[in-house]
Amino acid sequence: MTTVVGVSRPNLEGLPPELRLAQESINLPEVQEMLRKLSKYNLGICMPHMHDEETGQFQLLPKNTVQVEAGLRVSFRSTEDSDDVAGSIPVAWSWRDDGVTASMVCVAQCVMLGTMHTHNHKFRPE
Repeated sequence: MTTVVGVSRPNLEGLPPELRLAQESINLPEVQEMLRKLSKYNLGICMPHMHDEETGQFQLLPKNTVQVEAGLRVSFRSTEDSDDVAGSIPVAWSWRDDGVTASMVCVAQCVMLGTMHTHNHKFRPE
């Protein structure tokens, strides 16, 4: 049996049409089949997006923009600038211009807490 976490209709109405399509498509059998196949490789499906800085509304991730997670914070950079992010690892990809493009990267950063060397990715059980 397939269980999909749905989004209520009123919440979808605030999305741009392209992101509404993404949300609705997860319920399609062909998309679920793609997800099943991806799961063999420990991959999933994401909806690349960003938010309007003033309103918080969902927006499409622009074509030449990548989401960067570093130090537990998310920022957005041009794809050219993201190539210079030391230690970054692509974690989401999109099909753009007839090819695969990283749409999100994560940076593993080391930090010092007092005299203890640690990293900035923390697991916090609920």
